[in-house]
Amino acid sequence: MQAISIKDILDIVLVALIMYYVYRLLRHTRSAYVFYGVLTFVFFWIVVSQILEMKLLGTLLNQLINVGVIALIVLFQEDIRRVLYSIGSSHRFRRIMNHLKNEKNTGRLTDDFRNDRDTIIPIVMACINMSKQKVGALIVMENDIKLTEFERTGEELDAKISQRLLENIFFKNSPLHDGATIIQGGKVRSAACILPISHDLDIPKDFGLRHRAARGISHETDALAVVVSEETGNITVAYSNQFQSHITAEELEIILMKGRF
Repeated sequence: MQAISIKDILDIVLVALIMYYVYRLLRHTRSAYVFYGVLTFVFFWIVVSQILEMKLLGTLLNQLINVGVIALIVLFQEDIRRVLYSIGSSHRFRRIMNHLKNEKNTGRLTDDFRNDRDTIIPIVMACINMSKQKVGALIVMENDIKLTEFERTGEELDAKISQRLLENIFFKNSPLHDGATIIQGGKVRSAACILPISHDLDIPKDFGLRHRAARGISHETDALAVVVSEETGNITVAYSNQFQSHITAEELEIILMKGRF
């Protein structure tokens, strides 16, 4: 019997880590059960072709594996993109890349927005006022990753941030109240923007499309999204694919000052 080398152990450990990482990314999505099915098929293929050495069945499964790889790329194209984005947008990876570029990685909102109370306070006051009146709102603050592709889906404003402007945008009879308002630096760039919708299964049932859109944009980019619920008036913040709900005015100001939870 051939002895197991250190390289074999390392090979097994790396494959296990990759599988676990992919599982963590997919476990709360609709693709999770497909992933389980793929793992079952791969395990069966390994048993048949490597352990039992059944040549005929092993050959058939080998052909299915070759064709299945292409099918999986088509089937999981959205999830593959999310996995690659998750790797590329991780703080450690970005820190390394920015270090190579001799740039400082803040991992927070843009410098002309962060820590500027004159810009943050109107957003906080607008959210609190809309919360009291139960006016639904979705405000997205751009970080390092540009949101240009999402800005183009809405109406360009390029206006200075003010409490009255934000409240008028999300006024129920306003033509811009549906969709998201994107803020870049100290300006409202666009309103009525269309964002990607998250289909994660762990999102609370009482959260609507605004919350799912906030989760979606926070997953695909490093933006910070603030949601005001039209049903309850609760304020929720989404960042890095995570929610923080029932935010108070003081907590919202601190989160916006820091640019993260």
